[in-house]
Amino acid sequence: MRPVDIQPIGEELAIKWDDGGESYIPLEKLRRGCPCAGCRREADIMGNLHQNPEPPLPPEAFRLARLETVGGYAVQPTWADGHTTGIYPFDYLRRMAQAA
Repeated sequence: MRPVDIQPIGEELAIKWDDGGESYIPLEKLRRGCPCAGCRREADIMGNLHQNPEPPLPPEAFRLARLETVGGYAVQPTWADGHTTGIYPFDYLRRMAQAA
């Protein structure tokens, strides 16, 4: 399962999948679901998970500045507030869209 087209439309990320399905993910949901270690739990050397407090996000945190493909398995958004470390595998995007 891979996207054949993926692009922001208004305040959503629109994805057309190779199986003919389509997904629409609100950009705010996409940003709040960022899978990077800084936004999610991060394990220390002992295996303990640490949750960073959710910082208040300014409006530009939900504006997509750029979207790049990572290999053949993911996309990496650049948000207007400068956040760039989240890599979103295609299966994660599909699950995110289905959980709406």
